[in-house]
Amino acid sequence: MPDPQNNFLKYSGLGLQLLLVIGTCAWVGLKIDQYLGFKFPVFLMSLMLLSFIGMMYKLYRSLNE
Repeated sequence: MPDPQNNFLKYSGLGLQLLLVIGTCAWVGLKIDQYLGFKFPVFLMSLMLLSFIGMMYKLYRSLNE
């Protein structure tokens, strides 16, 4: 039987990683949009969406192990 504390640390680490990756991509996208002078946040939205999809795929792979 797996150790419940080990599972807690594993999945809380994934949650923190999810927030960090999406937050970093949002910040980078915002800076690119500001640099290029876009009124609509094109890079902000696209980088956040791509990072969210990537992290959900990573979570899916992690849960199937």
